Amino acid sequence: MRSTIILLIFLQAGLYAYAQENTVRSPDGNIELKVTYDTKIQWQMKMGDKDLILPSEISMEMATQQFPGGKDRITKVEKINFDETVRPVVPHKDSEIQEVYNQMTIKFRSGFTLVFRVYNDGVAYRFITDTRGNVIVLHEKAEINFPQGTTAWYPLEDSFMSHNERTYVQTALDTIAEDHLASLPALFKAGGINILVTESDLEDYPGMWLRGNGSNSLRGVFPYYPDEERLSGDRNLRVISRRDFMAETKGERAFPWRAFVISDSDAGLVESNLTYLLAGECRMEDTGWIKPGKVAWDWWNNLNIYGVDFRAGINTETYKYYIDFAAEYGLEYIILDEGWYRLGDVLDVVPAIDIEHLCDYAGSKGVGIILWVVWNTLDDKLYAALPQYEAWGVKGIKVDFMQRDDQKVVNYYWRIAEKAAGHKLLVDFHGSYKPSGLRRTWPNVLTREGVKGLENTKWSYDINPDHDLTIPFIRMVAGPMDYTPGAMVNYDSINFKPMYSRPASMGTRVHQMAMYVAYESPLQMLADNPSNYRKEHECTEFIAGVPVIWDETRVLEAAIGDYLVIARRSGDNWFIGAMTDWERREFEIDLSFLGEGEYMTVIFSDGINADRYAQDYKKTETVLSKDDSLSIKMAPGGGYVARLTKN
Repeated sequence: MRSTIILLIFLQAGLYAYAQENTVRSPDGNIELKVTYDTKIQWQMKMGDKDLILPSEISMEMATQQFPGGKDRITKVEKINFDETVRPVVPHKDSEIQEVYNQMTIKFRSGFTLVFRVYNDGVAYRFITDTRGNVIVLHEKAEINFPQGTTAWYPLEDSFMSHNERTYVQTALDTIAEDHLASLPALFKAGGINILVTESDLEDYPGMWLRGNGSNSLRGVFPYYPDEERLSGDRNLRVISRRDFMAETKGERAFPWRAFVISDSDAGLVESNLTYLLAGECRMEDTGWIKPGKVAWDWWNNLNIYGVDFRAGINTETYKYYIDFAAEYGLEYIILDEGWYRLGDVLDVVPAIDIEHLCDYAGSKGVGIILWVVWNTLDDKLYAALPQYEAWGVKGIKVDFMQRDDQKVVNYYWRIAEKAAGHKLLVDFHGSYKPSGLRRTWPNVLTREGVKGLENTKWSYDINPDHDLTIPFIRMVAGPMDYTPGAMVNYDSINFKPMYSRPASMGTRVHQMAMYVAYESPLQMLADNPSNYRKEHECTEFIAGVPVIWDETRVLEAAIGDYLVIARRSGDNWFIGAMTDWERREFEIDLSFLGEGEYMTVIFSDGINADRYAQDYKKTETVLSKDDSLSIKMAPGGGYVARLTKN
């Protein structure tokens, strides 16, 4: 049921010529956003009596016009109150979202429009232009001035050529200098309030990044349009020189939302749906074929299956083994990652792979196949490859190594999403920038990387419980993340070491299992190899049964970088996942959020010796109701996971 209350206030040019200030508040009244205009436009924000964003200038410069211009003036202000129930096609967090905001639209004589939205958990603004034909955007100014004492979790980058797989530098904001480039999202805390900076509805335009200035101010920066590109190997298309403009685009359009998720609790960051709500509406007529699910993944485990009578590797027999495993545990998909085709031609299947036979075999077992492809190589044969994949019976593509978000590459994402939808193919973007709304407009795009995930354990020490407890509060706020959990070989910090061919994880076994509840991804990987999973049947059976889409999400306990206890509902059943950093922790969880009746509960907790042997766990079963509480105890680097099934 839709319910929209609209209040319009029109202030005509003659009556409004001298007004300089406009204000809009969140529906609950806690957040106030103020916009001032004389010769420049500035906006500021506060929550209660705390300043969060100090006056910050925004503007846009076109090749033929600058906004605001010296003689520009406001001609009209419109305010609306909005309340609507949104039902996502793919509910990665909640199947129903109540979207409530107050909006202020400021129109200028030049034809430019500024729109500001204030939600209870954030604010956003965007430019709208109304110019015939195309326009060239030379520059966009996006200042963000914070109060003194602001701290940051800053995803420091080397350049605009990046997978956006970063750890977060926690520092005082005034230590971030001009040469400190960051991708989005980035998190800041001012006066104890969290402010996550990101963007949404990014289309036909470059992504926004951040730079500091050694004080408490940041500015948005953008990769300008590529001029000369040079291909290194089969996949790294590097920009050698750039044009003197950001984008050439339609003159009649809305530009991306500059989004700020606001929460006085760390839990509120994880619960926010703001970036999804700001995205453009779905453009697909038929979405019934989209099937989220779990995936048996080959690359992280290096196809190291054992106990078989054939040579493991990139061949038909090995992938049939993966298919059999997926069917045995009810997994929806397997992936054929790098190696199934001769690099350089996405239609040149290696002789050891019979792709048609594999698709037929998988189909007979109720399992779908997803194919990994290099992005530019796919683009070379896009109009031949996608129909062929559909004809083979392939269910999706994993597109990798874009490593850029200039306008040209952003447009590539949209082209792939649309063309893949036309052939009923799911999409998982790797080597990618952060989610910025595409998943709502094209819901066949189920997930993407743009996160420093488990694969890094093959060569680094960066993936540890501290990192694992940071990304849900920053990267995951932007949207689903293909972290690829599921390691069955687990170590404490002393005994862990990177191993490329036989990788393992830091933290306990149950820490890995809890990720299937804590981490959002409608296409969720099982990263370890089927032989290890079969050996660990009890754990595998549990994680295979955790849903990948949810009806309701509640964060029960949370602290950035330290711990997370989260409850998610699927139908009448609930799942609880908890993770901690290297600190041993205990929580007593009130279960009053459960429905009426009793719940058969299966629990996996850290074993008594998990602090020294990380694979130690304990499985228990009990019956619980909403009148009960749950005692959660976690070892250092530990976890806890429970399934509560309604009787």
